Amino acid sequence: MIKFAHLADCHLGGWRQEELQKLNFESFQQIIKRCIQESVDFVLISGDLFDSAYPPIEILKETFSEFKKLKDANIPVYLIAGSHDFSASGKTFLDVLEKAGFCKNIEDWELQEDGRIKLKPHFHKDIVIYGYPGRKSGMEIEDLTKVYFDPINAFTIFMIHTTIKDVVGTIPMESVDKHNLPIADYYAMGHIHQLFETYESNSRYVYPGPTFPNNFQELVDLKYGSFQLVEIENNKTRTQSIKVPIKEVSYSEIEINNGLTATQDIIEQLDKLNLRDKIVLLKLKGILTQGKTGDIRFNEIEDFVKKKESYIFLRNISSIKIQESDFEFEEDSSSENIENIEKKIMGEYSRKNPTDFNKYLPELMTAFSIEKNEDEKSTIYEDRLLSELKKILEIEGVI
Repeated sequence: MIKFAHLADCHLGGWRQEELQKLNFESFQQIIKRCIQESVDFVLISGDLFDSAYPPIEILKETFSEFKKLKDANIPVYLIAGSHDFSASGKTFLDVLEKAGFCKNIEDWELQEDGRIKLKPHFHKDIVIYGYPGRKSGMEIEDLTKVYFDPINAFTIFMIHTTIKDVVGTIPMESVDKHNLPIADYYAMGHIHQLFETYESNSRYVYPGPTFPNNFQELVDLKYGSFQLVEIENNKTRTQSIKVPIKEVSYSEIEINNGLTATQDIIEQLDKLNLRDKIVLLKLKGILTQGKTGDIRFNEIEDFVKKKESYIFLRNISSIKIQESDFEFEEDSSSENIENIEKKIMGEYSRKNPTDFNKYLPELMTAFSIEKNEDEKSTIYEDRLLSELKKILEIEGVI
């Protein structure tokens, strides 16, 4: 019997909040520990081990420490780059990990004269593994229509970091038809931050989900990270999705209509909950008929949540709207008035130009206000902003 672990979308170093960055890494550590306990034969990481091609040095040091544990346990790691840790120059810190003897990047191919891309195999005992990396903005999708490999009479794993049509449904976004991929027994996929598995013609197509949720909505939907344990015996494949609970999530969705009284209303509802040591998520929605979002005292709400001994508090106010009405602008440069004006402009625009896209406008406005962190490289800032925009537009799979 052969047993292996399939991970993807670790995004180590991805969270800006220190508390969540810590949980992200703790989840990764727990998975490595479980892999060792299970005595897996090898580990697959299908892209986005890091959140960028050049992660912070502290993240690198901690990651090296975890990979050393696998090396000491004689468990090899095979990986490919994802859309986040991919670099057009071809140089990333995945190369440093490989040169240190901690992993093997199995991306290995030759461009043929006819334009096709021939992948070279990597063997692990009686198993053959192929891999092709993800790229920025889904650029790998066109490449995958040209990829092929010679059939070998062995259990075949194909590692890819992309989006297949099965997971996008009717959403108009670029994706790969799985039937156009080279034939393999197990498709170890990454890029889509959800649990997905389908079985067809003796082939398994598996997204294991991220090793830890990567944004507000993923914390709501997934709550925990996950990975896949796979066993191969007598030409039969068994898969098991393993969730990794680190902290409980407390999610509250509260409807408000009065910005002047919302603070106390929110606190009263949160006071009914046990928030101790939990990730507290607050989503506000509704149409404000009085006051504005600037009247909500979020500092007071956060202080209250801290007194309830929460682990961390995150809020989402993108679903709050201002009641539409005819308005005139006053010459007031205060930040609250500017915020109110922006909402009124969006409301007026949406009324005159009704489209489904308008629902994204508030969150897009918020995203465009994201500031560049001190000493943050422009490329990392741009990737972070682009990632946030695509999450808002619900096209996470093509980051």
